[in-house]
Amino acid sequence: MMITKTKIEKRTLFLMIKIYCNYHHHTKDICDDCSSLCNYAVLRADKCPFGTRKPVCAACTIHCYNLEMRERIRKVMRFSGPRMIFRHPVFALIHLYREITDKKHKNLKVLRYGK
Repeated sequence: MMITKTKIEKRTLFLMIKIYCNYHHHTKDICDDCSSLCNYAVLRADKCPFGTRKPVCAACTIHCYNLEMRERIRKVMRFSGPRMIFRHPVFALIHLYREITDKKHKNLKVLRYGK
């Protein structure tokens, strides 16, 4: 079984939402509200027009989340991001590496093509 970037990203999203939910909603698992956010994020990842070449959301040129969900996921990521290195260091490092390389690639495109 091959592990794809998309599967890793979905797992990372789930873990970040779980960290947030455990702390803020005092649950062992994910509450219904956070579960709906997770399902929305997975749906957005599945429907990404970049497909297998999907960058991390922070480096993306298309914003496919609606405003409410975008703000909710930002809040989750701001809280959970720094904690990921202690709870799930492998996923945190993979995400950080992808974020750095995706942003670097995006900046090179802008310099090269002026877009």
